[in-house]
Amino acid sequence: MLWSRQFFKTLFSIALPIIVQQFIMTSLNMIDIMMVGQLGETSVAAVGLANQMTFVLIMTMFGVASGAAVFTAQYWGQRDVANIRRVLGICVSLALAAGGITAGLAMLIPEMVLSVYTEDLNVIALGSSYLRTLGPAYLFLGVTVCYSFVLRSTGNVRLPMIVSIGAVALNTLLNYMLIFGNLGAPALGVQGAAIATLTARVLECLVLLLAAYKRRTPVAATLSQLFDFNFAYFLRYLKTALPVIANEIVWSLGITTHNAIYARIGTESIAAFNIAVTIESLALVLLIGTAHATAIIVGNHIGAAETEEAVAFARRSILLGVAGSLLLGLAMILSANRIASIYQITETARGLTRALIQMSGLTLWIKSCNIILLIGAIRSGGDTRFGLISEMGTMWAIGVPLALLGAFVFRWPVYWVYLLVQTEELVKLSIGLIRFTSRRWIHNLASSPS
Repeated sequence: MLWSRQFFKTLFSIALPIIVQQFIMTSLNMIDIMMVGQLGETSVAAVGLANQMTFVLIMTMFGVASGAAVFTAQYWGQRDVANIRRVLGICVSLALAAGGITAGLAMLIPEMVLSVYTEDLNVIALGSSYLRTLGPAYLFLGVTVCYSFVLRSTGNVRLPMIVSIGAVALNTLLNYMLIFGNLGAPALGVQGAAIATLTARVLECLVLLLAAYKRRTPVAATLSQLFDFNFAYFLRYLKTALPVIANEIVWSLGITTHNAIYARIGTESIAAFNIAVTIESLALVLLIGTAHATAIIVGNHIGAAETEEAVAFARRSILLGVAGSLLLGLAMILSANRIASIYQITETARGLTRALIQMSGLTLWIKSCNIILLIGAIRSGGDTRFGLISEMGTMWAIGVPLALLGAFVFRWPVYWVYLLVQTEELVKLSIGLIRFTSRRWIHNLASSPS
């Protein structure tokens, strides 16, 4: 049977907590957008564009932590805790470096960063204030992502989930207080949203570390255990992880380029896009959670030299993701009008939002298939360079040129430009399926010398 009871039990025992945590991590930005959305499209555009720095950092951290997860999932198949801690040490070092650079840009030159996306001075002023306050959170965010990914790769998916639930609850409460001036707090608007997110990110990191060490999980390493690696081991990690890191950076920069193009179409267009992409992110949470769970299980099978089981599990997960995304896409299309009506924006922006959500729902199944195929299967098999080549090639050779063509040559509305850009996802899917069926993506990293 294609989808047996054991398949669902194995997948969802890991996927469900990841889905919950991913939903909560996504919700931190979503809550800012939804609540700030009551202040108008200028505030939505400011927070949305300011969060492009957060997005690039998260994707960089995703690359760093995913590279670590490729190793730790396979090491955990052999219960090799010492090497898991070495990999975590490398991951945290890179995370702190990336977080420090991002924090410096956010606090020192936010106007210069935001001027890349828009010429609207009101948007730049609001966004700069938001970034200067939020900046220190980027150091804590990197550490949180590293520990969460490695914990999940060792099968501990509940702890990161529980901590994230607390973080999003705190962020929501503080947003309610500080944006609108409720419960005796001052009404700070966009600045209040930044303070709320900063507080939530810092406490999320500290509580996760405290709980992980108190429970003596596999990540509860001493400093000497974290940094017990030599240059040769670091290079071995980079050989596998660097393509993943470069993949996520290149992809995130491509997405921010798309945002810059949409913003140049107009403030209403970028406000609508920020709302629509937030809704799409919520839909993709289920599929990203499935991809991460698939990566853990496939990596465990490969580390244990169970190649056929790894391939069969990946194939079933891909088919399940396509089926689920078709249903989610239909739900987005049917609810687009109701979602757009929630926000206090102009009627023009509301119409753009509605159309973008519908376009996103129409193409969701293609994105979901790519996510599970590339992250859940091919990357977990150690074939990280293929992901880099396919992402970089389709994004910069197809997606970005089509976005420029649609916006500045054809001068189409933002929703038609968005749909045109999705051509890159179709091309990526085609070459990804060819790679998957070849089985050239399977590499047992855990069997290599330490």
